[in-house]
Amino acid sequence: MPESPASILLIDDHPLLRQGIKQLVDMEDDMEVIGEASNAADGVRMATELEPDLILMDLNMPEMDGIEALKKLREQNVSSRIVMFTVSDQEDDVVAALRAGADGYLLKDMEPEEMIAQLHHAAVGKMVISDRLTTLLAQALRSNKPQQAARPDFDSLTPREKDILRLIAEGLSNKMIGRKLDISDGTVKVHVKHLLKKLNLRSRVEVAVWAVEEGLHR
Repeated sequence: MPESPASILLIDDHPLLRQGIKQLVDMEDDMEVIGEASNAADGVRMATELEPDLILMDLNMPEMDGIEALKKLREQNVSSRIVMFTVSDQEDDVVAALRAGADGYLLKDMEPEEMIAQLHHAAVGKMVISDRLTTLLAQALRSNKPQQAARPDFDSLTPREKDILRLIAEGLSNKMIGRKLDISDGTVKVHVKHLLKKLNLRSRVEVAVWAVEEGLHR
């Protein structure tokens, strides 16, 4: 765990929910809420100023929704981990958020203990997705994949690409993968680009789901 507490920014238009999350996080020694925003525009501004380790953001907000805010944050190269926290378990919302650069997607009806556990995982660089959405994601991948597309071939990958694929399947970020393999973030990005092309997949989320289905994450 990091020596200093992981810093968290909350972006949600419901004050009671923000207060509840803050009270839960305050009970943890290794995490702290350093800012709160009641709308996406303020959240984007605060994220660039505070540079938190983790951003927990609602999907449905007035004026600017979470997906639009997520895209703006990624366009501004905000390096924070960004986890969507929402009531929506709709396939389109989940897929849109992950393709826009979210590092996780959690549902608001989860138990407080489970939410804290997932925030711990997110704070150390792992992708987090509510359990009941995993099957939904796998089904979305199958239905969206063109019938004529070549089946991903694990054996086409280099040993280094195979190592990186397994770490992606564990939910690790490029930065965490680089640390584990003692290579730079940039080198990891190049390897990820190559393995996506070889496997005929469009995103690291697709890689992770496919690897888990194939049993390659062990």
